[in-house]
Amino acid sequence: MASLLALLSSLLWGTSDFEGGRLSKKHAPIAVLGFSQVLGLAFGIILMFITGAWRSDALGDGGYLIPGIVAGLLGYFGLFCLYAGLSTGRMGVVSPISSMGAVVPLTYALLNGDKLSTITSVGVVLALVGVFCASGPELSQGLPLKPLLLALGAAVGFGTALTAMSVGSESSAVMTMVSMRAATFFVTISLALKFRTLGNFTKKEFPSLIFIGISDFLANVLLGVACNKGLVSIAMVLGSLFPIATAVLAFKFLHERLLKVQYVGIALAVAGVGLISAF
Repeated sequence: MASLLALLSSLLWGTSDFEGGRLSKKHAPIAVLGFSQVLGLAFGIILMFITGAWRSDALGDGGYLIPGIVAGLLGYFGLFCLYAGLSTGRMGVVSPISSMGAVVPLTYALLNGDKLSTITSVGVVLALVGVFCASGPELSQGLPLKPLLLALGAAVGFGTALTAMSVGSESSAVMTMVSMRAATFFVTISLALKFRTLGNFTKKEFPSLIFIGISDFLANVLLGVACNKGLVSIAMVLGSLFPIATAVLAFKFLHERLLKVQYVGIALAVAGVGLISAF
């Protein structure tokens, strides 16, 4: 069950990232990010009352509030580094390295008691290498310093955010995500006031923004639940497969060409998932 939830999380993340990327071709990426996260917060508040999650302990040992705030701010930092890196035009450098953020929570989980069999460990390695390759690395063109540093910043931001998220989810996955969105809400409002714009979205684009916000929120919740129902290390690796969904959707609907290394990456990731799920 935990593996299925983590895979569903990666599917939702990959789909929302695809739709977010599509909208970002017409609007500033930070506007798409901010607006969709505000909508995600609204959805989270509704879910909070429906599920009764607001009764969970916010502070103290095992509370969700501090980890949620940390996860939200570090995740925002990771996204800032990602968008700044992608703006350099070296997507094949930034995307693959940023996708390796899963190594951070994986290491944390292994250091805190998770134990993997040899076969499962092989599956984890295959999945991580597969995600890296599926992102289309431009290794043949070298690794320029600025995109490299931004990619590493994105990986660290995402990785530490996922780690904090897994800690907060031990108390409540829903409330951890609400705390994340509440923390980034203030960042979003500050940016909107600074640039004096709400993104200039049309009514036809609101369904896409709502979809991005809800899908991203649910992806976080599902991954948090998966961490509680199974090994954190496995959940984080399976949840990190979202770039594959984004690449496949871009190939299907935007007719973007997949490189040979991406086909190899998808095959490796599927093989890795198969080993993890079987053993």
